Amino acid sequence: MIRSELILRLTEEHPDLTHENATRVVDAIFGEIIDTLARGDRVEIRGFGSFSTVVHDARTGRNPRTGEAVEVQAKSLPRFKTGKALRDRLNPTGGMRDGKA
Repeated sequence: MIRSELILRLTEEHPDLTHENATRVVDAIFGEIIDTLARGDRVEIRGFGSFSTVVHDARTGRNPRTGEAVEVQAKSLPRFKTGKALRDRLNPTGGMRDGKA
């Protein structure tokens, strides 16, 4: 599902919500998540999951073509960890693999 499909689904499921207002809601939610992560804070949505950032230190890497040493700058990357309710919905068998407990 892409952003525009999410907005369309919201307007279909909530007829009192205009396309413009649904767009504002989606943009506001995503904007808050992005702003919170940019500050280095964590976002937790119960039952869905949590967003956080992980900082990767600067390091010396290698150019795969030439083998030359390359300095890689430190960077922050987003992480998402699913909530229990989402995991349970995706795996309704209770976590069993291949029918084995």
